[in-house]
Amino acid sequence: MAAAHPGRALPASAEALLSAARSIVTELDLDAVLERLLDAAIDTTGARYAAIGVLDESRSSLERFVTRGIPEAQAAHIGDLPRGRGILGLLIKDDPRPLRLSSVSRHSHSYGFPPGHPPMERFLGVPILIRGEPWGNLYLTDKVDAEFDDEDERAAMLLAEWAAVAVDNARQFQRSERRRVELERATQTLEVTTEIARAVGGETDLDKVLELLVKRARALVDARAVAIALVDDADLVFAAGAGFFDQEAVGTRAPLDRSVLARAISGLRPTRSDDVELRRPWERNAFGEEHADTLLAVPLVSKGRALGALLAVDRTDPALGGFTPDDARLLAAFGASAATAVATAQAVADDRVREAIGAGERERTRWARELHDETLQELAALAIHLTSLKRRDDVPAIKQGIDVGLEKVQAQITSLRRLITDLRPADLDELGLEAALRALADRHRDLPGRAPEIALDLPAAPSLEGRLATEIETTIYRLAQEALGNVVKHAGASRVVLRLAHTSGRVELEVADDGSGFDRERPTSGFGLVGMRERAELLGGSFELATSEEGTRVRAVLPARR
Repeated sequence: MAAAHPGRALPASAEALLSAARSIVTELDLDAVLERLLDAAIDTTGARYAAIGVLDESRSSLERFVTRGIPEAQAAHIGDLPRGRGILGLLIKDDPRPLRLSSVSRHSHSYGFPPGHPPMERFLGVPILIRGEPWGNLYLTDKVDAEFDDEDERAAMLLAEWAAVAVDNARQFQRSERRRVELERATQTLEVTTEIARAVGGETDLDKVLELLVKRARALVDARAVAIALVDDADLVFAAGAGFFDQEAVGTRAPLDRSVLARAISGLRPTRSDDVELRRPWERNAFGEEHADTLLAVPLVSKGRALGALLAVDRTDPALGGFTPDDARLLAAFGASAATAVATAQAVADDRVREAIGAGERERTRWARELHDETLQELAALAIHLTSLKRRDDVPAIKQGIDVGLEKVQAQITSLRRLITDLRPADLDELGLEAALRALADRHRDLPGRAPEIALDLPAAPSLEGRLATEIETTIYRLAQEALGNVVKHAGASRVVLRLAHTSGRVELEVADDGSGFDRERPTSGFGLVGMRERAELLGGSFELATSEEGTRVRAVLPARR
C-alpha cells in the first residue's frame, strides 16, 4: 500500500479513529473510558448497539456489562445483564480472538434473547487485553444496512487496544489516587496525634486537658459545639465543652441510655446520626434547644476500656452538610490520642488524691505519736506522782511534790500549745501572715540542739483590709512550716533565709538554706514535697524545688487574691 502524501488529508475513518484514540487514551476515569469507547466504536463501525463486558477475577464470566444503543427503560425491562454465556462466552477463553457473525440466531452457541430484548443478527466481538491478559470484550451488533467487514474488525481491534491502554492508565491512576488518599489520611492522623501531643504536652491537670481537647476537636471537624462526657460508674458526666455548649452543664450527670454517646461507648466505635431524637434531655440541657441536624460521637478508649466519648454537634457552615466518614475517621484518631491524655490525667489526679490522703494520715500519725509519747505519758507520770503524794503525811514534802507536779503541768501546757500552734497558729488568724511567719521562725530558733540562723525578708504587715485570702495565707504558712521543719531536721544548714514578696498580683515564698541537699528520689514520710506542690497547684500557683550539695531552695508562687 502506498504511503499517504504529506499534504493529503486522512480518510474520514482514519480521522475518526485518531479522534477516538485521543479521546480515550487521555481519560483517567474508568467509567468515562468505557463510555467513550462505546461511542467511538459506534461512530467508526456504524453499529446500532455496542457493549463492553468486563471479566471477573477468575476470567470465567462477566461481572460488569455496559451498553449503548438500548434505551434505559427498555434495558430495565429486559432484567439481569448477561453473565457471558452463549455467543458472548466464545470470547471468554484462554486464547480469545475476534469473532464476526452474519447471523447470531443461526449459530450453534446462540441461547436466544430474553423477553423485551431488541433483535440482533450481525455481530462483531473483539477481546480487550491488558498487558497480554484478558480484561474484557467489546461487542458490536447490527451494523446499519451492511455486514461487519475487515475494516470494521481492524477498527474495533484498534479501539480495543487503545481502550486497554486507557483502562490500564485509569487503574494505575486510581491505585495512585488511593495511595495518595491513604497517605493523606495517615498524614492527617499523624498531624492529629501530634497536635494533641503539642496541645497537652506535659499537662496533667484533668480540667485543663479536657478544655484543650474539646477546643482542638471542634476546630478539627469544624463543629458548632463539641463536648466530652466521661463515664462515672453507671452514669455519664459532662466534663467539658466548647462552642455553644452551656458551661453550666459541666458536672451534669445522666444514665447511659440510648443516646448517641451511649451507642458510641457501648460499641467502641464512631457513631454518626441524623436522628436528633437521640439527643436526650440531659444533652439538650448542655447544647440548648437550638436545632441540631447531625451528631457525631466517638468513644475515648484506653486499654480496651471506654473512659467516655467526644460528641460533635453540626458543622459550623451548614453548606458543608453533615459529618462525613472522613470526619468520623479523623475524630476517631483524635479520640484515640485524647483517651491516652485523659487516662494519664486521671491517673495523675488519682495519685495526687492518694498521696494527699496518705500525707494527711501520716501527719495524723505523727500528731498521735507525739501526744502519746509526750503528753499522755507525762500526764500518766503526773497521775502516779500525785497519787503517791496522797499517801504522805509530810507537809513540806507534799508542797515540794505539788511544785514538781505544777512544773510538769506547765511543761505539758507548753507542749500542747506548740502542737496547737503547729495545727493552726492563732497569730495567723489574729495578726496575719507576716506575724505568723515571724513567730514560726522564733519557735524554730528555740528548738533544742543546733538550730540554723534564720533570716527573714518579710514585707511590712498589711492592714486587715489588705490581707490575702485565708486559703492563700494558710497555704503559704504551711509551705514555710514544712520547708523550715525540713531544714532544721535534715539539712544540717548553718543559715536559712525565708523571703516573702508581693509582685504584680502574685505572692512569692522562698526558703533557701546552705545545707547539704538531699536525694529527691529517696522515699520520705510526712507532708512531703508532693503535698507542698499539691497545695500550691490547688490554688492555681506553681512550686519549684532546686537542691544540690550547696543547699536547697524551695519557691512557691501563688495568686495574691485578697
